[in-house]
Amino acid sequence: MDHLLVLLLLLLWNSGLQAEENHNSTEPVRLVGGDSRCAGTLELKHQGDWRPVSGSDSYWTLKEAAAVCRDLDCGSAVSVEQRDESSDRSMWRISSYCVQSRSTLRECAASHSSNYILNLTCSDSVRLVNGTSLCSGRLEVKTNPSNQWWSSVCEDDFDQQDAEVVCRQLGCGAPSVLQGALYGDVEASMWTKEFQCGGTESALLDCRSSGSDRNTCSPGKAVGLTCSEPVRLVGGDSRCAGTLELKRQGDWRPVEGSGWTLKEAAAVCRDLDCGSAVSVEQREGSSRRSVWWIRSDCVQSGSALRECAISVSSVSILNLTCSDLLLQPNISGSSSVDRVSEAQQQGFHVLRGSTFTISCSVQPQYPGGSFHLTFTSSTSALNYTQPAVNHSAHFLFPAAEPAHQGSYRCVYHVYVFSHDFFSESRLISLTVAEV
Repeated sequence: MDHLLVLLLLLLWNSGLQAEENHNSTEPVRLVGGDSRCAGTLELKHQGDWRPVSGSDSYWTLKEAAAVCRDLDCGSAVSVEQRDESSDRSMWRISSYCVQSRSTLRECAASHSSNYILNLTCSDSVRLVNGTSLCSGRLEVKTNPSNQWWSSVCEDDFDQQDAEVVCRQLGCGAPSVLQGALYGDVEASMWTKEFQCGGTESALLDCRSSGSDRNTCSPGKAVGLTCSEPVRLVGGDSRCAGTLELKRQGDWRPVEGSGWTLKEAAAVCRDLDCGSAVSVEQREGSSRRSVWWIRSDCVQSGSALRECAISVSSVSILNLTCSDLLLQPNISGSSSVDRVSEAQQQGFHVLRGSTFTISCSVQPQYPGGSFHLTFTSSTSALNYTQPAVNHSAHFLFPAAEPAHQGSYRCVYHVYVFSHDFFSESRLISLTVAEV
């Protein structure tokens, strides 16, 4: 019996050593000075010395910050920013490229003197797992900061207003997809109460929840959530063209324009559901301003724009055009009797036997293409076609007859990126009068 007791004590001691070893194998990192242990200045203990991590020339993005939030069991990365200290001090410089190679922070640390430090914010009590970005995945919540258990949420206990709160808490755009088991199902613990968010709360755990627990949750019902990427194109002729802007940390800013190709632009057009990328143009502003610089290597690796953004100051901004939405063509008519401009809503009159012209045009967007002039009346329908020359076409009718009386519309057609695209003008009407 004594031998069995000694053996048991040895096993317990060894297991304690193993647990301590596993605990000490985690990264010696912490966030200090924030509102919780999941926000604040990033510090690393290396060679027995706790120091802040330098934000100078480190090019940290949400992608690198996600590794810290994961090590701290603090959910997803929400923001990363540089903060200017009053004077230089000893810090650890950690290269983002070293972190991307899956090395530990300690393996990437070098002593450095700087006055810029890194501040990180993690989502603390919510996260999306198994998704394609920080803004998609199966929803998990942690109800108590001291509790290490993350729980999935049952689809029946979660609705669109709850999803709006989660997407906002994660720093993402509005919810776009809410579907059970979209990112896998689990047999692990489930959140057992219904969330009752109003939609305006800043955090999911600020929402009210039902008083009674749910006993079961059907298989395939774990909440899968996709939040939209907070990007937009502004100042163009459609929502699919203009200056690229990104929202991070509640701030819409232009994206810095250097180094972008159609390959990076394709990710934006895809996020906006705007088809393929057609053009990328760098435009110089009148003065320097705060912009987001997007690391092209990060985008090319498949990460979302928001995960690849770094705050910089620049005069260069980026203009993009996507293919999905063509600009609306203009239509106008003229004759020796009357003329109608594109802006007029009414049609125009011509004298029987006189010459008249229907003109189609479109703002320069793609080379080539063609115009189809469609004609409809109570008795017939016709279609005329001409190539687009200098983005316009003119359809000449040498002698007006009563059969020409009806409605006309221009349809612009262009073939780009192995797809046919069409865009229609408004209708104008033609009346043929007797001499």
